[in-house]
Amino acid sequence: MKVSIGNDHAGTIHKFKIVEYLQAKDFKIKNYGTNTEESVDYPDFIHPVAEDVKNTTVDFGIIICGSGNGASMSANKHNGIRAALCWNNETCRLSREHNDANILSIPARYVTVESAIEMVETFIKTPFEGGRHQTRVKKINK
Repeated sequence: MKVSIGNDHAGTIHKFKIVEYLQAKDFKIKNYGTNTEESVDYPDFIHPVAEDVKNTTVDFGIIICGSGNGASMSANKHNGIRAALCWNNETCRLSREHNDANILSIPARYVTVESAIEMVETFIKTPFEGGRHQTRVKKINK
């Protein structure tokens, strides 16, 4: 499985741990994120992840910034992207089951590394339910 990941300076530590976790499971990683905690502009690191997911060169994306808001707003500007800002495992699970989210947005300043990894695992393993949710998902992009 291939994963594209992008982060700003607030998400660097989370990114390193998530990449370590995924590589231990033999995932291929495309890392667009910064590797330092020096201030950067998050859209520069998020747009490439959204493009990878949009073009289906990866199976899903993970984006990380301080609140997760800027990252998800940037990613969701791309047609076909459904980036979900998740704060806990339940919202993460529902984002996949009900919204067919294809990018997980993590708020690094508000979740622990352990919680972030748990959400990544849930995101990977949870299938889209389809059915009544499919009609709604089709209405997201105009």
